[in-house]
Amino acid sequence: MNEDTTTLVEETNTTTQAALRQLSQTTPLVNAITNDVTVNQVANIILHWGGLPVMSDDVRELDEMVNAAEACLLNMGTVSETGEEAMMTAGQAASEHDAGLVLDPVGAGATATRSRVAERLSTTLDVDVINGNRGEIAALVGEDAEVRGVESVGEHPDAAETAIACAQHTEAVVVSSGVTDIVATAETAFELNVGDEMLGTLVGTGCMLGGTIAAFCGGLDDPLTAALTGTVAFGLAGEAAANGEFGEYAGPASYETTVLDAAAGTDPEMIAAVDIDNRVNRVLAEAK
Repeated sequence: MNEDTTTLVEETNTTTQAALRQLSQTTPLVNAITNDVTVNQVANIILHWGGLPVMSDDVRELDEMVNAAEACLLNMGTVSETGEEAMMTAGQAASEHDAGLVLDPVGAGATATRSRVAERLSTTLDVDVINGNRGEIAALVGEDAEVRGVESVGEHPDAAETAIACAQHTEAVVVSSGVTDIVATAETAFELNVGDEMLGTLVGTGCMLGGTIAAFCGGLDDPLTAALTGTVAFGLAGEAAANGEFGEYAGPASYETTVLDAAAGTDPEMIAAVDIDNRVNRVLAEAK
């Protein structure tokens, strides 16, 4: 692990504060092609982190729109032939115009079509960060993945090794979400103990995490820093919402509102008050 990466892990609190300040100063435009179920959640989470969301999926304007953007999110939640080509067009434009590119391979491993599309996008495009659940990441490296619909339902004890293998296969930083989140490069992985179990009661929190990472990619130059700090910030927002710091909630529906409020209210001062550095651990693992 190089010196810069070591500093990033050991000083995650300081780095996350700096990332939030950078977002507020740059206000990155993020073009998100996302699924029909979570489009509003994704747009709002990008906005609340300090970005500007635009949800263009029309091939007639994508090159122009992505040219104006600092980041692009491709979310496979709604798979169609036209959607696949729109994501390819947007991804190619992101590379041509130097916009950060985040891929969420929703449902990879559930059907042959989703697995094929995920493989095409992740290996053909110059993706900066891949954000998926344990099953989706496993599917990208050809492992047997227990995915029902778009949910990972199996056990994945080798999640860190799998994430590293995925990073090697795709040349992207990989975020593998679960009870603990893993952020991996081709060399190593980090385990993040952030978030709250209430996040698992909502449809769309994985998509919201993808939108968060895309916003951070738009404001920061380094994909690993964006993936790590974005995942930490989203997890801490989930914790703050669960702890009632942004209002009481009665169940999943009202909790979702407090999560969005928490994202909007998360600032460097709030991050400074949390002991993050001890909750980000190196996982020194070699790919299988």
